[in-house]
Amino acid sequence: MSNGDFNYTANKDHTYDAIVIGSGISGGWAAKELCEGGLKTLVLERGKNVVHLKDYPTATKNPWEFDHHGYNTLKIEEDNPVVSKCYAFDESTHHFFVKDKQHPYIQEKPFDWIRGYQVGGKSLLWARQTQRWSKFDFEGPARDNYAVDWPIRYDDLAPWYSHVETFAGISGNHDGLETLPDGEFLPPWEMNAVEKTIKERIMASYKDRNVIIGRCAHLTQPKEIHLEQGRGQCQARNLCQRGCPFGGYFSSNSSTLPTANKTGNLTIIPNSVVHSIIYDDKKGKATGVRVIDADTKQATEYYARIIFVNAAALNTNLILLNSKSARFPNGFGNDNGLLGKFIAFQNYRGYINATFDGPADSYYYGRRPTAVMMPNFRNVHKQETDFKRGYMVFYTATRAGWGHETDGPQIGAAYKDAVSEPGGWDIYMMMQGETIPKETNHVFLSKDQKDDWGVPLLTVSVDYDENDEKLKDDFLKQGVEMLEKAGCKNISPGDNHWNPGLDIHEVGGVRMGKDPKTSLLNEWNQFHNCPNVFVTDGACMTSTGVQNPSLTFMALTARAASHAIEEFKKGVL
Repeated sequence: MSNGDFNYTANKDHTYDAIVIGSGISGGWAAKELCEGGLKTLVLERGKNVVHLKDYPTATKNPWEFDHHGYNTLKIEEDNPVVSKCYAFDESTHHFFVKDKQHPYIQEKPFDWIRGYQVGGKSLLWARQTQRWSKFDFEGPARDNYAVDWPIRYDDLAPWYSHVETFAGISGNHDGLETLPDGEFLPPWEMNAVEKTIKERIMASYKDRNVIIGRCAHLTQPKEIHLEQGRGQCQARNLCQRGCPFGGYFSSNSSTLPTANKTGNLTIIPNSVVHSIIYDDKKGKATGVRVIDADTKQATEYYARIIFVNAAALNTNLILLNSKSARFPNGFGNDNGLLGKFIAFQNYRGYINATFDGPADSYYYGRRPTAVMMPNFRNVHKQETDFKRGYMVFYTATRAGWGHETDGPQIGAAYKDAVSEPGGWDIYMMMQGETIPKETNHVFLSKDQKDDWGVPLLTVSVDYDENDEKLKDDFLKQGVEMLEKAGCKNISPGDNHWNPGLDIHEVGGVRMGKDPKTSLLNEWNQFHNCPNVFVTDGACMTSTGVQNPSLTFMALTARAASHAIEEFKKGVL
């Protein structure tokens, strides 16, 4: 079979070695690892099929080829008050996003749930920033007495970070920082002249603040392992969310799913809305998955010895809460009543704009897919502030392009000469902060409202707290101070008042831990009370850290899949 020519006809008896629910970043990795391990694997995706190259309809379109030059119409924004807030949602990407009215949910508190239902999920839409966690992140909950202790540490995950970095292709510099461990990197992107100047001045002013170029899942210099996947060098087009015809960034569609398909062990069935996991009380384990066809509404059951739940954090919680049986009347594995609780996210509230009198003769080329970043410097080694944990800092320096506003008449030769040169230097700085998981931040099923497939609507009750406000205020204070020391001008801090969820980094609800009384999953991402079911997407996370989470999802998935394969071959699962 060639890439994309997946088997859409299930086996007659609907039985496989493994079932993976979801085809996004973590689901794609589960499929790849399980298939390469020799397991006949079924991937269930609730959305439509999307095949790499074939199904990227806007990837090479020019702005004038769109009816509205790529912009959303007022009607689109009125009909989609939630998803239209997402930075990547515009006329060129509508087809990869869930529209608000198509899949409703209940907001007990304001929460912007951004979703992409298709083969590949949000791996087609993600921002592609990839940083490892450090030992401080895994040790944080136990040290600082919040959430529960992670059942693993950095050393447990380090080889799996290397495993997924090598295959996915991560660009970055070896910086030698304890707060942000190095990985298996392709050549890094480069800072421009002003970013380098700001870096030098900040690091000269603070001993504990390291400024480095961002690390991202883009092929700056493809290796053989990437060329074998059919992928090529990133072209720095900044059109990634349309789907990349070059395979320049990592996605399930360009990388893990085609690799799984080459084994001959993969079956993908799109348009499959997972209703629940089937638990056999006599066998004392899960035996399969109940699915509703998205189009016909017909119910089908598929069976397997191993089940990976990778539907994305909140949908994974939804499926598990709806998976009720005599053994689990309150939701799958929910003996302790914690399923759906301790949801967390990342705090993006603070930002700062500024200007810089930079060199007018300094230019840069292309559209670099990453920013300059600063690993967390707050409460790293010990508690130092009146808030828990900390935040990463990102900044960029850019020049206004052709057509920027100029002083004087907006007509004539002088105006034409002015707009043919880049404008001044603008600085944008932002935070990415850790939120503390709380039991009151939770999701649950509606008692009386269901979707078109008979599944109860998810109710989301998640908000900020005093710790989040203090963390945001500290970033604004420290950010302004750093930009002042760097020589920036017109410094303007702000609070965007984003709702939780718009960060698109929601995690938790099915957290890992050492104790079955306070967690649902063990160190291998298996349910404590049903070890043939694994959860390795964001739902499994015990805490958020300050880093972008996707690389950790990938590493956890590869590690758990390896364990599942070993247990399967031993006959334990």
